[in-house]
Amino acid sequence: MTILVTGATGNVGRHLVELLAAEGRPVRALTRDPARARLPQGVEAVAGDFTDLASLERALEGVTGLHLMTTFGPKNETVPHSAQLASAAIEAGVKRVTLLWNGYRGPVEEAFAALNPVELQPGEFMSNALTWAEEIRTEGVVREAFGHVGHAPVHEGDIAAVAAVALTTDDLAGRQIPLTGPEVLNVPDQIGAINDATGRNVRFEALDEDQGRLRMQALGYDEAAIDYVLGWRADPPAWTQRASDTVERLTGRPARTFADWAREHADAFR
Repeated sequence: MTILVTGATGNVGRHLVELLAAEGRPVRALTRDPARARLPQGVEAVAGDFTDLASLERALEGVTGLHLMTTFGPKNETVPHSAQLASAAIEAGVKRVTLLWNGYRGPVEEAFAALNPVELQPGEFMSNALTWAEEIRTEGVVREAFGHVGHAPVHEGDIAAVAAVALTTDDLAGRQIPLTGPEVLNVPDQIGAINDATGRNVRFEALDEDQGRLRMQALGYDEAAIDYVLGWRADPPAWTQRASDTVERLTGRPARTFADWAREHADAFR
């Protein structure tokens, strides 16, 4: 009953690997460099890359559960070869699949429909705040466009906890699950939590849309990604602006707050 976790060293994947390993589940972790992965004892680390279909097919051998990212890399490229990958999963005997979206349903969801996947649909990730870390450390400031628009960000560990339920039971099969956190916050609210966690006095500097675009270009985003992110932040889907109890209902424990997240990651901002 081995579960393959793609993106195993990423924000959600690492949490998921740790959760499954702690439950005693056989876990295979896909990563570009297994030697540097620093995974829990007992986890099988295998080399693989989303651009290399053969490496994914090898990783699927003997697997019954699959956690799959639908996009990858700094440019959020859609996972290629999705139809072939779905066929390989079926041939391998995969019975349970979770798909982690990036804000929209796309070709990966379509390709895996025959496997009745659980589609995990987070709104704003709490971990997106890590993009502020360098500015906070060096200048004590966060610069964002549309920073006063509220969201209900979700902890990446809570996304992983829902994925773990989906990969170890049949309770969620075939469902699309929007995931938001327990409170609605804007950027100044999040900065306040970071200040409380670090003892710093970080300030917020509001950018207009053009300034926000220039900032994201400097961070290496391409124009399509910038358009998408700024559009989402300016006019987010209504459900992403509502707190929910979905994590608690599905996992049996309360969702973590942004203050919890800020304390866990305080060192990143010091």
